[in-house]
Amino acid sequence: MNRKIKAALAAALTGLTLAAGAQTWPTRTVRLMVAFPPGAPGDLVARLIQPRLQQALGQPVIVDNRPGAGGNIGAQEVARATDGHTFLVGPDTMLTVNPHLYLKLGFKPAEDLVPVTYLARFNQLLACHPSAGVKSVGEFIALAKSRPFNYASGGAGVPGHLAMEMLMADTGIALNHVPYRGPGPATQDLLAGQVPCGFLASPVVGPHVRAGKLAALGVSGAKRTASLPQVPTVAEAGVAGYDASFFEIVAAPRGTPPAAIERLQAEIAKALHEPKAKDTLAAADLEVIASTPADAARQMRADFAKWGAVNQKVRLQLD
Repeated sequence: MNRKIKAALAAALTGLTLAAGAQTWPTRTVRLMVAFPPGAPGDLVARLIQPRLQQALGQPVIVDNRPGAGGNIGAQEVARATDGHTFLVGPDTMLTVNPHLYLKLGFKPAEDLVPVTYLARFNQLLACHPSAGVKSVGEFIALAKSRPFNYASGGAGVPGHLAMEMLMADTGIALNHVPYRGPGPATQDLLAGQVPCGFLASPVVGPHVRAGKLAALGVSGAKRTASLPQVPTVAEAGVAGYDASFFEIVAAPRGTPPAAIERLQAEIAKALHEPKAKDTLAAADLEVIASTPADAARQMRADFAKWGAVNQKVRLQLD
């Protein structure tokens, strides 16, 4: 038997083994551990797809929130899981940014976790209470140059914090960071006028902008959000080259059977591409991606390099 035939047979047997494994997995409860509080974008996606996954997989699927330390608490717990049924949900920053920000992580993101899929793209929204008296990014920058003031984010090292650090580095302004335990509590204080402005997840703060309770100045990503088409990107508002795009992801502990990863990704993609799910997420400013594990790995490497370069500029360290 020549080498080509042997290689073809080996590939076929591997495919059959993976297919058989995908059919038998899962054998117990599947846990989606969301590393941020209820109401955060990843939590919204996880709870939306949970019923569909439970039906497709034939096993209970639970959403378990373990927030804290910019996602590190939940990520560390998932990294140490060995049951083949525990997965991490949250922003990509847990794996693309945190390794640059924290020197004393209790796990090694690049070694201990592997991407399953990029769920959706989302932005941060620069928003202010009406009492702040600013209605554009230009006015925001001018006010910040005249006097430093407080701004809210969903926590140290989370997307809103990073988006503002990038904005400060690009414009030379300096503001006082007020980190909260998630974008929900930060938005509540912003609505109450306890803090004048915030860089917060658009799925969380967007409804209050649409209700006229907050003024939206700019979108962090490369393109405008579907539900707030009148709000320019920060780059369009005058900060050339600015792009702080973020993604919600699912990751698995290294060593999770490939068949389990492939099956979960396939079922997640089906759930996300259902018209009702896509419409619900679009209304919350979440753009469905549902990438394959291979595409997710490539995107993660690119984003890791991007945020490493950003951190070289802002010199942010959180431990």
